[in-house]
Amino acid sequence: MGIKDQFQDKAERMQQQGKQRAEQAKDQLQNRDRRRDEDEMDPSSRRRDAEDRFDESFDA
Repeated sequence: MGIKDQFQDKAERMQQQGKQRAEQAKDQLQNRDRRRDEDEMDPSSRRRDAEDRFDESFDA
């Protein structure tokens, strides 16, 4: 295998990895938005979060 082939293979692998990372980032963003929507629908979780933040600030 020549050097040119090695560089070409490496470039293709890096391109695939970039596509995979982009897909993962997209999925994470969608999941974050979905969780935010669910939290907005459930006011009890919002209150619990506020209490947790209060407790954390009190401990500091």
